[in-house]
Amino acid sequence: MTTLACIIRPSVPPARIVPLARAVEAAGIDEIWLWEDCFQTGGISTAGVILAATERVRVGIGVLPTPLRNVALTAMEIATIEGMFPGRLIPGIGHGVQPWMAQVGAKAASPLTLMREYSTTLRALLAGERVTTSGRYVRLDDVALDWPPAGAVPVPVAATGPKSLRLAGEVGDGVVLEGSVGLPGLPAVLEHLAAGRAAAGREDDAFPVIQFVSGGTGPDAAARLRAELTAWGRDVPDDTAMAGYAVWGDAGAIADGVRRFGTAGADTVAIQPTEDDPDLERLAAVLGEAQALLRQA
Repeated sequence: MTTLACIIRPSVPPARIVPLARAVEAAGIDEIWLWEDCFQTGGISTAGVILAATERVRVGIGVLPTPLRNVALTAMEIATIEGMFPGRLIPGIGHGVQPWMAQVGAKAASPLTLMREYSTTLRALLAGERVTTSGRYVRLDDVALDWPPAGAVPVPVAATGPKSLRLAGEVGDGVVLEGSVGLPGLPAVLEHLAAGRAAAGREDDAFPVIQFVSGGTGPDAAARLRAELTAWGRDVPDDTAMAGYAVWGDAGAIADGVRRFGTAGADTVAIQPTEDDPDLERLAAVLGEAQALLRQA
C-alpha cells in the first residue's frame, strides 16, 4: 500500500507546528514530512520537537541541505534523535537551493561531488564506523560517533536532474522527489534511479520513492492549487493537467489521487498544502479519512 503523508511547510509559524503535528497524528496519518528552506524553520529542531510531542508518527525531513552542515554534525544530530525515538526519523539530504547556498557562503562548485562524499560518509558514521577521509569537500580524521544508532537509519537523497537521480540511485537509501516531477515526469525519473542502482549493484536494496504532491480540500481547493502551481511554472490549464501534479477534493478523491501516484511508482505520497490553505487541521482530518480508505483497499 502506498503511504500517505502530510507535509508541514516551513512557512507555518513555529508556534503552530506542535498543535498541527498532533492533529495529523490524531487523524491517523503515519508520516509527517518537513522542508528546510532558508531562512525559515530548522529541519532537525522541528523534527525533534514533533517527535517529542507525538507518540507514533514518523517524521521525514525533505531535505537537509548538505552544504550547510558538516557531515559529522549531521550524523550526531541524526544519531541523537534516533537514540531517543528509534525508527521514527527519516532524514533526507539534498544539494540545497543553489542561490540560497550562495547567499550563506556555502555553495559547492560541484554539488554532485559533495553529495557523493557526504552521503557515503554519513552512512558510514551512522553505521558506527570510524572514518578517515580526505575528499574535495568532506574531510574527517579518525571520527566515530560515541552513540551510533542501534539499527540502520535509511537516508534518502533528493534529486531532480538526470545526473542527480542516477547518483541518488547509487548512494541513497531512497529518493525524495519535489512536486515539479509529477506524474508526467515519474517514468523518466524511475529509469534514471534504476540506472544508478544497477551501476552500484544495489538493485535488490530497499529504495522507497517519496513523491511530494500538492493537495487540498474544500470548495476553493482547485483554484488555490491551480494558482500556486501556475506560479511555480507548471502548465495546468485544466483539471486533467492539474491531476498530474495535485490531488484535491474529499477523502475519496484524494485517496484516488494517491493511488494514481502509487500505481506510477511512488511508495510515499506526501501531500503538500498550498501556502494559503485556510484550515490545515481540516486538511489533516480529510487526509486521515483518505488514509483509512487506502487501508481498506
